[in-house]
Amino acid sequence: MFKKLSQPLDYAEALLAQFSNLSRLVDGAELVGNFIQGVARLSGCELVQLYLLDATRARLEMNTEYLEGLVQFRDPQSLSSDYHAEQLLQFSLRQNRVVCLGALSDSVHETRFLPARATPWQSLLCVPLVDPQDEVGGLLLCASNQHLDLHGVAESLGRLGTFALGQMHLLQRLRGPVDESVSDATSLPSGISYGLIGKSVAMRKTCSLLSKVLHSPYTVLLRGETGTGKEVVARVLHDYGPRRSKAFIVQNCAAVPENLLESELFGYRKGAFTGADRDRAGLFDAANGGTLLLDEIGDMPLSLQAKLLRVLQEGEIRPLGSNDTHHVDVRIIAATHRDLKQLMEEGKFREDLYYRLAQFPIQLPALRQRDGDIIELARHFADKACTLLRRDPVRWSDAALDHLAAYDFPGNVRELKSIVERAVLLCESGELLVEHFALHIQTPSERGRVNLRERMEQIERGLLIDCLRESAGNKTRAARELGLPLRTLIYRLARLNVQRSDFND
Repeated sequence: MFKKLSQPLDYAEALLAQFSNLSRLVDGAELVGNFIQGVARLSGCELVQLYLLDATRARLEMNTEYLEGLVQFRDPQSLSSDYHAEQLLQFSLRQNRVVCLGALSDSVHETRFLPARATPWQSLLCVPLVDPQDEVGGLLLCASNQHLDLHGVAESLGRLGTFALGQMHLLQRLRGPVDESVSDATSLPSGISYGLIGKSVAMRKTCSLLSKVLHSPYTVLLRGETGTGKEVVARVLHDYGPRRSKAFIVQNCAAVPENLLESELFGYRKGAFTGADRDRAGLFDAANGGTLLLDEIGDMPLSLQAKLLRVLQEGEIRPLGSNDTHHVDVRIIAATHRDLKQLMEEGKFREDLYYRLAQFPIQLPALRQRDGDIIELARHFADKACTLLRRDPVRWSDAALDHLAAYDFPGNVRELKSIVERAVLLCESGELLVEHFALHIQTPSERGRVNLRERMEQIERGLLIDCLRESAGNKTRAARELGLPLRTLIYRLARLNVQRSDFND
C-alpha cells in the first residue's frame, strides 16, 4: 500500500493516528471535520471535498469542503450545481473506480465542481467510499495546484474514508430518534461552517440563515449593533457564494459627503462637473459580477436612495453627466446599526427602498447574546496579536477568562478585539491576568439606593453562594445544578460581586 511513498513509515504512523482519532469521536460534525482535515494533511492537497449520496441514492450532494485551512459544512439545499452532469464524479461513483489525474490544467475533463482560483488546479484524486451495506455511498476528492503523484495515497485514503463513513452511520444509529424540542438547535450549523468563530445557539442560527441565502441572488440586509461583525458576515456571503471569484467592494455611506457619494457609486463622465477631466467608473461598475456592500445604509441621503432603488429594480445605472444607462450585475448587501423603520417614520428613509433591501434580513446577535463565544473569540484574537507581534503565544489565567466572560461588551466583537490586543501588548510575563484588562463591571452597590430589583439580586446572591458551597466551589457543577450555562453563572457572580472568600469556608 505504501510502496510508492517517499517516507512510508511516517505516512503509516500518521494514517494510524488518524484512524485512532476518528474511532474516539462521538459527534458527527466533529468526526467529518476531523476526517477531512486529516485527509488534507495526508495527501498534501489544498482542497478536499466529501460527496455523499442522499437517502434515495439518486442524488450526489456535497457534504463538506476543506479549502486552504477552512472546513465548510455545506447545506445541500444551498448548492445550485447538479453533480449528475459531472462526468468525472459520476464515473468514479458508478464504476467504483479511482480517478487520478496529474496534469489537470492540460486535460479535456470538465471540473466545474472545483472552486475557481487564479492558480489552476493541477492534480486531482477521486476515490469512491463504500458504506456499511458494501455499496458506494460517496466520494472523496482531493485537488492541488501543484503536480502531485496521488496514486500512492489513493488506497489508504479510500480505506480511511470507508471507516469514517461507517463511523458516521454508527453514530446515527446510536443517536436514535431526536427529541423535537432540541432538534432545531442541534441541526444548526456552527460558525466554523463559514470560517466564523462561535458555537453558540445565536451564532448557529445566523449561520443557518446564511446557508439559505448563500447561493441566491437576493439582497441581504444585515442589522445589528455596532461591532457585531456585519462586514465579516457580508464577506462570508461573497467568499462562499457563486461570486467568490469576482470583486468584493465595501462603501461606507456615512464616510463620504453627500455630493461625492453619488459619483463614487455611479461614476461620471468627463465634463460632468468642475474637475471631471476624464471618465471614471463607479463602484457599481467595479463590482460588476461580484458583490457591493453598502455599509451604514441608514445614512444614505434621500436623493441617492431613489437612484439606488432603480439599480435594485432594473439593474441599470447612469453615470453623472451621461444620457445613457447600462446594465450591471451586482449583488447588493446593505448593513446598518440604525432602526430603518424608525427612520421611515421620520421621513429619512424611503419605504419602497426599505422593503426592496430587506428581501432577506439577518439580525446579527450582540456578543452578550452569544453564550460561550467570548472566550473562544478572545483566544483567537490573542493568537492573532501574538503572530502579528512575532512573539510566543500567551497563556490565559482562569481569573482573566472569568473577568472577560462577566463583561457586557457594549462595543461587541470590535471592543473585545481591541481589549485583547491591548492586553497582549501589556503582558510581559507570558500570562494574561485580570490587571491587563481595563474593564469596569458594575456591582449592586454602585447603582444607588436599594429597590425591589436590588433586593431580588441580594436573594439571588445568597442562592448562588449556597450552591457554590454545596459544590465545593466547582462552578461547572454549580451551573449544572442551577440549570444555567456556565457563562451566565460566571456573569452573575461577577455582577453580584461574589468573591471566592464568600463560599470558601
